Amino acid sequence: MAEIPFQGGETAGGTSHASFRALFAWCLFDWANSAFPTVIITFVFAAYFTQGVAADVVTGTAQWGYAMAVSALAVALSAPFCGAMADHSGRRKPWLLVLTVLCATTTFLLWFTRPDPADALWALICVGVANFAFEMGQVFYNSMLPDLSPKAKVGRISGWGWGLGYAGGLACLGLVLVGFVETDEPWFGLAKDQAQNLRAVAPLTAIWFAVFAVPLFALTPDTAATGIGAGEAFRRGLAALWETLKHIKDYAQIARFLLARMIYTDGLNTLFAFGGIYAAGTFGMDFSELIIFGIGMNVTAGLGAALFAWIDDWIGPKRTILIAVTALTLFGGALLFVQSKTFFWVFGLPLGIFIGPAQAAS
Repeated sequence: MAEIPFQGGETAGGTSHASFRALFAWCLFDWANSAFPTVIITFVFAAYFTQGVAADVVTGTAQWGYAMAVSALAVALSAPFCGAMADHSGRRKPWLLVLTVLCATTTFLLWFTRPDPADALWALICVGVANFAFEMGQVFYNSMLPDLSPKAKVGRISGWGWGLGYAGGLACLGLVLVGFVETDEPWFGLAKDQAQNLRAVAPLTAIWFAVFAVPLFALTPDTAATGIGAGEAFRRGLAALWETLKHIKDYAQIARFLLARMIYTDGLNTLFAFGGIYAAGTFGMDFSELIIFGIGMNVTAGLGAALFAWIDDWIGPKRTILIAVTALTLFGGALLFVQSKTFFWVFGLPLGIFIGPAQAAS
């Protein structure tokens, strides 16, 4: 079957745009990898770790925070260099493949985390490595879009990807709820003693990620290789990064944007890392309630991403980000003062509407 080109002209990267099939496969990768932050980092495994694995909730929350901080620091130190190196080598998919395999593998290994403080270090190492691989994978995944999408539709397609990602997180959470949590007989004959039903969310997420990532590697074209070997790309990438840092004053607007993005992205990452833990610890939500809340958040986030995918092309990414960050600050600030579970839902669900636009427009 002949591929149908996606109408819209030259890509942001100056190349011929990809087919609709290739763009859909690119978007589907978001469906694949969004299960990881949704199920592991935010709503299920994080709460299992703090309430069932760690010595106590306070200790577990602190340990989880340390793991997230270390992985985030590793990403912050690695991403600029790896991005510069990828620019010189051209290709993105080999890097993305390695990071996808690493994330899926270490996520799968979380299955071996028993409800025992002795397993806390194992869980923290696995989740830290998995989170690092996930975030680094996003660097290479996002950098593919300018060479795939028509220039005028980058914001829209990015929003579609985020929207599909939230749908994927919702679908995976639904499977977790039906198959492992809200049931007297968990799938595959798993027992609830030793928390087998909760530990099973790790291999489920890993397999989900691996399977749905395949279309991108099979159908989406990679950025053309430059012909430069890995060693030379390493050297040139390091040199380019150093030159950029030396002349950072010449890129004042970009530097300000990156600083601002770092601040609000760190805020979003904190929300993801501790949202489920906060809901469980402060409002006494059990795993079923956490998952249902997560499903609701993914519904509102998907709707927000889809809506702002069109608005982004209309008003531009800067205004989109400003609207999203302002709304996130207002609703997120309100959550610090509410004292009932009802109001947590009232102010928590609208947060999702603006999470997607803040990420997609960046």
